[in-house]
Amino acid sequence: MRIGLGFDVHNTKSGRPLVIGGVIVPCEFGLDGDSDADVLCHSVIDAVLGALNLGDIGSYFGVGTPDVMGVESLSLLARLTPLIGENRMTVSNLDCTIIAQYPKLSDKREQMRANIARVLQTPQNRISLKFTTPKGLGPLGNKEGIACLSAILLEEK
Repeated sequence: MRIGLGFDVHNTKSGRPLVIGGVIVPCEFGLDGDSDADVLCHSVIDAVLGALNLGDIGSYFGVGTPDVMGVESLSLLARLTPLIGENRMTVSNLDCTIIAQYPKLSDKREQMRANIARVLQTPQNRISLKFTTPKGLGPLGNKEGIACLSAILLEEK
């Protein structure tokens, strides 16, 4: 078995769509980044790469590079998914926690889980997605950003 941990955080930015787990969430702001700044996908990417000892998201998709500009982060995750099989591994469990004061995201949980499961080519019941607020503390509590923490367990096929 291999365990990977991923973390991502992005500042909020008005005038951009808010995309989390490949789902457009109605909101007056989005997240700032070269791609769609999907914190869930970015966190999962780092978890997968960590479990495979292959570096981090920046090792594969550098900041400011043309192949990342405006790209859907689900497609970035899809580009790395074959690495799991190539290393003779399969997803046993993925556990993610999104930290956001606003907006409320729980009504989008199943769509997000389905998207991540589809891209990782694993059953949806292996994807856990939780939401918590920072209780008004710090930049995340002041709606200045959204963060995500992910842990993945990969098992040998």
